Amino acid sequence: MEKDVKKQQEYKNIAQKYEPKPTLLKNVIMAFVVGGLICDIGQFFLNFYLSKGYSLQDANTLVSITMVFIGAFLTGIGVYDDIGKFAGAGSIVPITGFANSIVSPAMEFKKEGFVFGAAAKMFNIAGPVIVYGVSTSIIVGLIYYFLK
Repeated sequence: MEKDVKKQQEYKNIAQKYEPKPTLLKNVIMAFVVGGLICDIGQFFLNFYLSKGYSLQDANTLVSITMVFIGAFLTGIGVYDDIGKFAGAGSIVPITGFANSIVSPAMEFKKEGFVFGAAAKMFNIAGPVIVYGVSTSIIVGLIYYFLK
């Protein structure tokens, strides 16, 4: 038993020695730059829709739809994964990351069929987030309604 523990500790020491060290500063800068670029693209679309005469509320809705479409499309053609490798959290945090989290599992399991593959696995990652968001919004809405 003691030999196993010693071997495990020895293995951990060797593995830590050769494990690549994360470049924290580079990762933070890349996340900031790419996340900022994604937000700039969203702002471009907001300005575009406002210039076409849409109200601010309608323009915001159209921007969300457009950004989700772009994220899903780029995931579908395999580009968003490359952006994610380069940008890290900068590609996950904006709404395009949400689209990626829905499309990726669906694409991964599409070989299992439409119902039991793509449709069933689509919300593996994003499902809990959606459930939590909807549940929280209902609770906060009820609190706001009864306290007002």
